Amino acid sequence: MSRRIAREYAIQFLFSLDFNKADDVEKQLEDFLLHTQEFREEEDSILNKSSKSYTLDIVKGTLQHIDEIDKLIEFHTTGWKMERIARVDLAIIRLAIYEIVFNNEVPDSVATNEAIELAKKYSTEESGSFVNGVLGKIIRGKGEQGI
Repeated sequence: MSRRIAREYAIQFLFSLDFNKADDVEKQLEDFLLHTQEFREEEDSILNKSSKSYTLDIVKGTLQHIDEIDKLIEFHTTGWKMERIARVDLAIIRLAIYEIVFNNEVPDSVATNEAIELAKKYSTEESGSFVNGVLGKIIRGKGEQGI
């Protein structure tokens, strides 16, 4: 469960970055995690040391590869412009693509299932299908496109 919580924090932070860009993203992330932890009442939503570490890793990794990730999104969402994708769905898709393409620790199916569940929780029921479709295309194209 700790990685699921880490992913939730990661998408919340990635979502917030679309609206609140800063020069020192690492400090902004640390402040975000500190602030959100203060106001969590549910015991199961509090980050432990390994969850916090994973959150930091996946956010940094996603941001490090953001241009490549966005190109993959644009390529695999034919008929959709990036501006049309709901910001929360975009954060979820970006994180999942990072895990699928750049993080060998997470099986593609796990990254996809987690992304679908996050989309259902933080967006709409339809978002789960949209996220699944985009990620499915990327996974199928991994071998063909040298991803």
